[in-house]
Amino acid sequence: MQKIASPSDLDALMLATKRGSQRDFKRLVDASSARLYGVLLAMLRDRDQARDALQVTFARVWLRAKSFDPDRGPAEVWMISIARNHAIDLMRARKRRAEVVTDDLPEIRDRAPTPERRAIIGGEVRKLMSCLEKLDPKRAQAIRMAYLEGASYEDLAERMSTPLNTIRTWLRRGLSALKDCVDG
Repeated sequence: MQKIASPSDLDALMLATKRGSQRDFKRLVDASSARLYGVLLAMLRDRDQARDALQVTFARVWLRAKSFDPDRGPAEVWMISIARNHAIDLMRARKRRAEVVTDDLPEIRDRAPTPERRAIIGGEVRKLMSCLEKLDPKRAQAIRMAYLEGASYEDLAERMSTPLNTIRTWLRRGLSALKDCVDG
């Protein structure tokens, strides 16, 4: 069974990628594909579109690697933000019936999870859902809406009748609590 990369492993791989290491970028892709694919699949609810979005996400990670700053947060959160933002763009484009053109992006090998990785992901998802249920219900709802439904901060503030800064605080603290629960 493949070992799950720790946040510090991902940070180290991302820093090496930032310096231009293609070998470490490939290792970063291998270590984080399953989690990013899970995020994209949960948001897009379409396997083919999630696989395509994963490819675009890693192209963007490579192209934006120099902007990664470990003092602003872990590599995994940075990459999930890139994936989440791309998924939101795709969902908005879906609504407008526009197509996203990816012809100019480099080809990345298909990273669809193997049965073994799916089992690992399934265990992680169960643990994450268990941790999510331990959060304050409003924070949990905000996290679900933001990261699974793709709602923007402004949408959340409006839908939950809550100030925008409160929504940001709920999400930041909620994600921190989830991270502690999942890692602990």
